[in-house]
Amino acid sequence: MMLDTATTLATPPPVFADEYDFRLLNNFQRDFPLVTRPFQRIARELDCAESTVLERLAILCRSGSVSRVGAVFSPRRVGASTLAALQAPPDRLEAIARVVSAHPEVNHNYAREHAWNLWFVVTAPDAVILARVLRDIRRDTGCPVIALPLRVEFHIDLGFDLATRSRTVSHVSRGPSQPVLLTGEQSAIVAALQGGIPLLARPFARIGREAGVSESTVLHTLRDWVSRKVIKRFGVVVRHHELGYRANAMCVWDVPDDAVDAVGNRLAAADDVNLCYRRERAEPGWRYNLYCMIHGHSRAAVRERLSQIVAQCGLAGYPSDVLFSTRRFKQCGARYAAGGARRV
Repeated sequence: MMLDTATTLATPPPVFADEYDFRLLNNFQRDFPLVTRPFQRIARELDCAESTVLERLAILCRSGSVSRVGAVFSPRRVGASTLAALQAPPDRLEAIARVVSAHPEVNHNYAREHAWNLWFVVTAPDAVILARVLRDIRRDTGCPVIALPLRVEFHIDLGFDLATRSRTVSHVSRGPSQPVLLTGEQSAIVAALQGGIPLLARPFARIGREAGVSESTVLHTLRDWVSRKVIKRFGVVVRHHELGYRANAMCVWDVPDDAVDAVGNRLAAADDVNLCYRRERAEPGWRYNLYCMIHGHSRAAVRERLSQIVAQCGLAGYPSDVLFSTRRFKQCGARYAAGGARRV
């Protein structure tokens, strides 16, 4: 589901309807059952009816707490992607954000407090299409655009433990990844899957019909991708600020290239760091190469935790900046292939 209107990050902490909603959101962000009737399996764990699980998830998707139920692919394993930013005149920010969001290859689009004030992620089937989308955005907006491709992933896993209000720490992946060359059949599965799975008793049968393959082929493929970390996690994908994480800060440092990997590994291990990665610089306009994301209930809490992390990881000596998000213009699943249905 795409958010068509901008959202200010000032949502109050969530109030769960009951224990079912809490456990659906908290317990199934990963390790989703890749079986013929996954929601029936979840219902057994929750001691409720399969129809109850499907109804609750549909409500959570419509309310915005859940983005989708489905796969989060590992960066650079499928297709091509990059973080990008542009400098929009403040009085034209919303209009320019609409132009950027209109590109189906853009799956995240946020305003941040900086001269580079609009930040977005572009995902495409290959590097040629990715470059074309960036070129079109430069042309259509008339704004300077920088691309900041991923170089090293230290930790990327936006799962949240709603009981402790912290990031989940399992399945941490570090280091570069090798791309997967997809067959035509696999590309069709990705296209059918990228909008999330349908909230049906047998969702993988529907995915198979859309991809032109059998249900068993879909399940075998997904299990294989999960085991090989092509899929980072499969499950309920939540939206952080609908669940009470109102402050969202991208923290960046300029670390010498011969030291950045060691520093990045220390940073990735710190509590409350949800993402940590090394990206290319974009000189002369953007000098930073080490990034992390910190989500919290308030800016004060994020800044306090950041100061602790800086001291803990020895980051004080490096040039840095903190970019808080102020508006969310788009957030949806990445589009790695042409086609595919958008889910509720």
